[in-house]
Amino acid sequence: MTVRVMFISPAIGAALRGARFEDGEPLDAVGRSRAEAAAGSVRADGAVLVSPTARCRETAEALGLTATGAPGPAGWSMGRWRGRPLDEVAGAEPEAVGQWLADPDAAPHGGESLTALCARMADWLTALPDGPVLAVAETELIRAAVVHALAVPAQAFWRIDVPPLTATELTGRSGRWNLRCGHPLG
Repeated sequence: MTVRVMFISPAIGAALRGARFEDGEPLDAVGRSRAEAAAGSVRADGAVLVSPTARCRETAEALGLTATGAPGPAGWSMGRWRGRPLDEVAGAEPEAVGQWLADPDAAPHGGESLTALCARMADWLTALPDGPVLAVAETELIRAAVVHALAVPAQAFWRIDVPPLTATELTGRSGRWNLRCGHPLG
């Protein structure tokens, strides 16, 4: 049988709007309103998994989705950069940011490297049961899943854009995936 996982990216929140590393903040008023406007546009035919961040939980709730299984994958661990604006980190630690962007194995923030994130998402995809899965997940998780599905180098991660409140669908099985991406909800 074939696995079909539809990822839904969360609505915008203050961290994304402020170009800050995720820090667990909830949706802002605009994000919540947009998610509520898209309620009913996503049909859950199978398991519904929701990443544990407040943005993902609140997006799922606003869309009228209820998690039916274990929590979805956790977001990218940014260590000591968590919650800080990217421009602030780049000003204080330009070499570290440069290393992080250039080397997928680097984790100068003390969190998870890009290589580790992509491997974690590859393991998560491989462990999915046959059938449909709907996952409300942080955008970096969706990007890492796409990197794995297309079997492209980890550096391709930086070239994938996943806008808020869009659907990205992977169908197939480990070793052979098809991608359908960027479909707005609503």
